[in-house]
Amino acid sequence: MLSTILRRPALAAVLMMLATVTPAVAQVTVQVNPGVTGSLPPTTPVSTTPALKRDVTVMGEIVRIGDLIENAGASARVPIFRAPDLGQTGTVAAARVIEAVRAHGFTIVETHGVTDVAVTRASHMLTVKDIEARIAEALAGQPGLGEAKNLSVTIERDARPLHLDPAAGELQPTRLYYDPRSGRYDVTFEIPGAARRAPLRFVGTVVETVEAAVLMRALGRGDIVKTADVAIERKPKAEARGDIATSVTDVVGFATRRALRVGEIVRPADLTKPDVVQRNETVSIVYQVPGMVLTMRGKALEAGAQGDTVNVLNLQSKRTIQGTVTGPSQVMVAAPIRVTTQASAPASVQPAE
Repeated sequence: MLSTILRRPALAAVLMMLATVTPAVAQVTVQVNPGVTGSLPPTTPVSTTPALKRDVTVMGEIVRIGDLIENAGASARVPIFRAPDLGQTGTVAAARVIEAVRAHGFTIVETHGVTDVAVTRASHMLTVKDIEARIAEALAGQPGLGEAKNLSVTIERDARPLHLDPAAGELQPTRLYYDPRSGRYDVTFEIPGAARRAPLRFVGTVVETVEAAVLMRALGRGDIVKTADVAIERKPKAEARGDIATSVTDVVGFATRRALRVGEIVRPADLTKPDVVQRNETVSIVYQVPGMVLTMRGKALEAGAQGDTVNVLNLQSKRTIQGTVTGPSQVMVAAPIRVTTQASAPASVQPAE
């Protein structure tokens, strides 16, 4: 009985201790996760099973296991196929890939529905324009040729784009021949860093060109050149000898001195300022003196452009006078400037001391 009595206070003490500890634990739990409801999503395990890729790009001549298989491990560098040509894409059946890697310990390969793998060989492509530019750089400064930007290169034998290894350097000329009389060239290039690449040889013609204003439509004598009538094109330097117009502003708004054909290079000698006063046209004669401006009717005895001096007939006095064309049907006559000279006083002579 005594032991029972002794145990009851001990049990009561334990219960009191649990009562004081449990709320504190519950309070800490609420503070650590304030406002959080629900539960964390389950973590998806990362698959380490070898898996077939759908599209791959390789840098070299060999396709390796790691190029075609994810999670290939230590066998990733093992070669199994030859790569396509530079810049080309080929396909290999998934069954063939699986068969090839089985010999290297891959008994399980996930395909994820892939039936064929597309393999692309990486390359650096040179377009025909790029090749022409490189030839022009090699020929620049040859006798009779100027800067590369002014050279027009033509390649014979049906030139095509080139696919080079991404690690290859720029084309380097190793042999060059140029004939100034015919304009023919023969250039051979090597490609630094290219594996087993034969030298590249190009033959053709080169012409030095200049920018020139060229007519887009035929114009008759006296026609006014408009913006749509002319364009700036590169023409062979031999065709553009002498003084030529090189910008649209050089020709637009001017009148032609003679008939011009489509595609013809425009020269300053072919143009003139358009007449704004025509011969026998009735014009306004403006007579200007300080403090006064008089206007009278007259008749132009000759045609003239803006700023030209022409003879006009004063219809009132029937006198012929000269004036400056200042606008359409208008001639300005300035008053003569009278110059008066004043006799200077004779210099006085001082006696010598």
